[in-house]
Amino acid sequence: MNLYLRYFDKETLVSHVDDAIAFLAEIDEIGMNPVLEQDIRDYVASDVFYPKRYKIRPRVYFILIKTEAATMMDFKEKKAVHGIEAMGAKPVSTAVVRLNEEREGWYEGMVDFKRVQMVPGTGKFQYRDTHFVARCKAVSGLDCYNRIIDHLSQRVDSRSQFPSAKGKNFKFQYLGQCK
Repeated sequence: MNLYLRYFDKETLVSHVDDAIAFLAEIDEIGMNPVLEQDIRDYVASDVFYPKRYKIRPRVYFILIKTEAATMMDFKEKKAVHGIEAMGAKPVSTAVVRLNEEREGWYEGMVDFKRVQMVPGTGKFQYRDTHFVARCKAVSGLDCYNRIIDHLSQRVDSRSQFPSAKGKNFKFQYLGQCK
């Protein structure tokens, strides 16, 4: 297993934890110390495969990633990405796959969108964050989204802004079969 390290534009791919620590020690801003060194050694020795970031100062980090990539080019082209199966976990469906999965029945969809409303005192218009929840019959999460947006677009100002179905401002839940 190799280690990829990056701090701003300085990056490297090393095969030993000692090489990683030597790379970080050369960067003065990181301030390598025994506590940080031991934490890096513990991370490398663990079974954890997710990337680890270390805070240097507010909003400044360096990142450490375990990888099977033999070269930097392989890492950049994502040829040696750890699969979920390799970690011993069951595969999790992505949001896009769940969105397009066809299961006819009842869905509950929640949309957070920017609604245009007139301010009564001034007569001017402004955007207001609006949360909308609806239950509808649909064949997929995407169909539920389309039905909710069609319903809302007929009832609110046309300048209102609706989120993407793939974004964090739309959530849905499958409630069950139609009866």
